[in-house]
Amino acid sequence: MRPMTARLSKILIAASIGSLGALYASEGSFAGAAQGNGDPSGGQHFSPPFRVSEILLGASLHHSFTPSGSTIPHTDTLSNPDDITRLGDNLFVGFQNGVGPQGQPSTDGNLDSTVVELSLTGHVIGQWDVVGKTDGVTADPALGGVIATVNEDANSALYTIRPFVTSAAGVITRYAYSETLPHEGGTDAISIYNNQILISASAPGTNGLPAPQPTYPAVYSVILDPKTQVAAVTPLFDDEDSATVANVNSTHFGKSTALALTDPDSNEVVPFDGPRFGGDFMLTSQGDQEQIYVGNADSSHQELSVLSLSQSVDDTAWPTDRYGRLYSTDSTNNAVDVVTGPFSNSGPLVVATPCGANSAPATCPAPGYPANYLATLNPWSGEVSAVTVEGAPFVPQGGLAFVPFASQTTR
Repeated sequence: MRPMTARLSKILIAASIGSLGALYASEGSFAGAAQGNGDPSGGQHFSPPFRVSEILLGASLHHSFTPSGSTIPHTDTLSNPDDITRLGDNLFVGFQNGVGPQGQPSTDGNLDSTVVELSLTGHVIGQWDVVGKTDGVTADPALGGVIATVNEDANSALYTIRPFVTSAAGVITRYAYSETLPHEGGTDAISIYNNQILISASAPGTNGLPAPQPTYPAVYSVILDPKTQVAAVTPLFDDEDSATVANVNSTHFGKSTALALTDPDSNEVVPFDGPRFGGDFMLTSQGDQEQIYVGNADSSHQELSVLSLSQSVDDTAWPTDRYGRLYSTDSTNNAVDVVTGPFSNSGPLVVATPCGANSAPATCPAPGYPANYLATLNPWSGEVSAVTVEGAPFVPQGGLAFVPFASQTTR
């Protein structure tokens, strides 16, 4: 996931745009929002506002490291929280601690990110350092822990963290990729889809030809070998594969188009009861302002759909419970936050990242390119609409994790 300052296939072809609008309007509105004219291309407006509360500050946590080029240990606070995931009753957050996107040391010589386990109320349970800049952090129930990728631009690797392993030496395992990544970049977000590990092929062309290229994978399917500590990669689809246009308000709706992805980044699995693309794997190409929905991923019936967005976005979360909670990271304020609703399942929430668009100026925020904000995404039109939030200072970084009410605990 890019810092703020740097930077379906369930197409209802048989349905008319008008009937899709009626279907979308019938789904209800997000937190009291009204969908303009029942048109799927209309904006969403939220009332009442969401409320944000801080549950953990990076400044309250510390890690020790030996700076690059030194032999003297140093202790510093944690910083730059990015991805977030839920495993059971707890959350895991990756703090990047100023490490660069290719694993370069921070300004104080630190080379380590820190993955922190915490309760839903912010009580810290454990923390583990990994070498490199953590980007994707995702729970894998079959593993009994989390998977973390490091170094989104190049020199990438993968770690597993299994907190419940009795041997301390077995808690953290580093995996090297089985080959030089063919997209000549790094790795980022992770999803578990039908027991498969799917990982975004981020920053394509860092060490090769500029993206897009027809031979650059956009996503890898990954198999871990604990004995050899090798992560075998197989392309799921490529940056220039064909996809079906998913925007119902486009004159090209339902037609095939060639992708030209330059920035594969976040990914998710759409809940089966989502308003559209239920059960699909989804990749966000942040700079390109597109989401790619993959039906029947990694099968002979795999189909791609592309939804063009009105704004660059990073992470996406689908509320599945009216009184659930949305957990988010805020690198600007070095915080982990909880956002309360009420929510609705009429569409996902996203972290809008104007400075992550390919068109953003080098110095950003700038006029027309504000800081990150929380928004809704209309899954029919691709319209991204800001929502009103109140409470703690809040500049969402990228990580979102929705927890239904029934799963909430107070410990």
